[in-house]
Amino acid sequence: MDDKTILNRISDLVDEEHRLRAQAQAHESGTDDEARTRLRELEESLDQCWDLLRRRRAARQAHGDPEAQGARPVSEVERYLQ
Repeated sequence: MDDKTILNRISDLVDEEHRLRAQAQAHESGTDDEARTRLRELEESLDQCWDLLRRRRAARQAHGDPEAQGARPVSEVERYLQ
């Protein structure tokens, strides 16, 4: 997966997240369990994508192989301190 593909994935996830949050604000949906679950999944996927992109860029700057980087499990990415 290259950086452009990751950025496109991030964009798609953000678009879906914005759509779900807008629907929730309009009281169309978003308060049900399914919508909350999907929002959590989107946030986790976004965290994974951003983590992968940062690590790929760091590898490139350190003259390493960005292709050697892979997505970390959600359990690992979600434990990071912000």
